[in-house]
Amino acid sequence: MQRALVLGAGGLAAIAWETGLLAGLARRGIDLAGAELVVGTSAGSTVAAQLGGPRDLEALVDAQLDPATSELAPDRDPVRAAERAAVWDALAQGGEVLTARRAVAAIALATPTVGEAARRAVIAARLVGADWPDRPLLVPAVDAATGELVVFDRGSGVPLVDAVAASCAVPAMWPPVTIGGRRYVDGGVRSGTNADLARDADRVVVLQAGDARPDDAAEVGPSLDRPGVLVVRPGEAFFAARGDDPLDPGVRAGCVRAGLDQAPRVASAVAAVWGAPRTVAAG
Repeated sequence: MQRALVLGAGGLAAIAWETGLLAGLARRGIDLAGAELVVGTSAGSTVAAQLGGPRDLEALVDAQLDPATSELAPDRDPVRAAERAAVWDALAQGGEVLTARRAVAAIALATPTVGEAARRAVIAARLVGADWPDRPLLVPAVDAATGELVVFDRGSGVPLVDAVAASCAVPAMWPPVTIGGRRYVDGGVRSGTNADLARDADRVVVLQAGDARPDDAAEVGPSLDRPGVLVVRPGEAFFAARGDDPLDPGVRAGCVRAGLDQAPRVASAVAAVWGAPRTVAAG
């Protein structure tokens, strides 16, 4: 029996919430981090990579609660905000998916941002000590030239930090990432979860902090609509803590607490799918 953990997109808010939820479940004997397969998209790729690093979940929670951070503050320039809005408008217009993704990538390539080196340093600080784990870890990104999905893994010959940086390259916010002479943008451009990459697993738990999009259903809906799959979404406390800007480092503490607080309420449902014992009663 293969169990898969799918960690979705949603900015720094999602990183914090997913970390808190995983830690809260672990306190109740439910070890989602022990999955045989992990799929991490955008923010979720950070959490997925950290699960294979030297810091345990409690240390990762502490890092989210620490106001000191190497994260870059979000760009609040109204011109840049308009460019980011154009990204999601392009995706929402429907039509041929590769055409839409190439349009998004074109906006990303044309938008001035911080340099790739500065952004890579932020990702490296998140993943300190982490490397590709022995178990399968899949990190999706989108090729900026073709719009095609590209999935990085241990066998890709790509450093983990570069794969995660590519999957986290939010169009018109962070720079497209260069790997092997090609440019890549956020894996969330294809789907907020890319849960279909776990379609062969018997049991799947999906943590989906980002807002669902029509293209998510088109890409991964059939993969989620079957027994043995559980999708966990945040509660109201998360959205109150997240506010309007999931990329603001200031939302991390509130969102990680929201994940910790939500864990008791979803523990029974998660354990039923995961087949893990609950060793501590939910309070």
